[in-house]
Amino acid sequence: ESTEPRAPRRAPPPVPAGPTRAELKAAATDTLQTGVQTLTVTEDEADMRVDRFLAARFPQLSFSYIQRIVRKGELRVNGRRVETKDRLEAGQAVRVPPLKLDQARPMSAKVGEDVAGFLASITLYEDADVMVLSKPAGLAVQGGSGTKKHLDGMLAVLTDEDGQRPRLVHRLDKDTSGCLLVAKSRFAAAALAKTFRTRAARKIYWSVVAGVPKPRQGRVSTYLAKEEREDESFMRIAKHGEKGASHAVSYYAVIDTMAQKLSWLSMKPVTGRTHQLRVHAAEIGHPILGDPKYFDVENWEVPGGIQHKLHLHARRIVVPHPRGKGTIDVSAPLPPHMEQTFNLLGWDVSRYDPIVEAPEE
Repeated sequence: ESTEPRAPRRAPPPVPAGPTRAELKAAATDTLQTGVQTLTVTEDEADMRVDRFLAARFPQLSFSYIQRIVRKGELRVNGRRVETKDRLEAGQAVRVPPLKLDQARPMSAKVGEDVAGFLASITLYEDADVMVLSKPAGLAVQGGSGTKKHLDGMLAVLTDEDGQRPRLVHRLDKDTSGCLLVAKSRFAAAALAKTFRTRAARKIYWSVVAGVPKPRQGRVSTYLAKEEREDESFMRIAKHGEKGASHAVSYYAVIDTMAQKLSWLSMKPVTGRTHQLRVHAAEIGHPILGDPKYFDVENWEVPGGIQHKLHLHARRIVVPHPRGKGTIDVSAPLPPHMEQTFNLLGWDVSRYDPIVEAPEE
């Protein structure tokens, strides 16, 4: 018999369809008990460096902390140790040890390098005119009363030698994560502002809502008006012609469900009103999980293992390039709290999204 050492058995190549629902549920249960997470690398994240992948999924981790867990071998890819510079492939399983998420990144303007590094870590797309950021949940886009830490302020560190600084072209609520389009020049800002005014920008959001909407695909059309209560402002359903009321139209489609308790919705806002999708979800009787303003279901309990945070994510943005160079089409990975929910429920992010076919009007 041959005494030659046997070649190590190579793991079979990952099946593009991803793990089965049973495997995802088992992994989710494990996550909840041990704090160890198993993340699946998406098509969008293929060829990303290990450290960039972690920084994008967990923006609150410091760069040195990421380096340390990889160096100590606590993070594994398909069961093997890796280095921070190694590149990932779609379908790979990344085992992440229990994280100390209180390792807050210093974000004050004087540590400009850290801010620039943070912005680089959340950049999904960039060219000479435009950047698309993966905004973390909980980070404000603009300053307001008492908001010192916000993306608009951070963008100042990217001011170029001509004094041009990146400008916001649209906004996301503080607790909404996902694709945020930023113009890098005055020209791009003007062109993109026009794109948003003429509704030529397509935005697709993913949410997790209470119950299962009937019909499973629909259009919501209402008027919305702002109402101040104590020191907070809310949007409420208003009547046509009422002072300060604006027309709001959204489409939704159910992608997957968990019993009759929860649904994964894809939502497309045709208009861009404040809190529009949050109000529209509540209006059809299926408010978004973790929404502190509009979730109102009697005797409703958050299922175990799901974090009480807003489950609304700007998944994808599609806009014509401001210089006519084709189309910018970018998708953002789920924020950690929604990824945990999807793992727990066995929902597969690569499923066909029916909202793509919804009309633009």
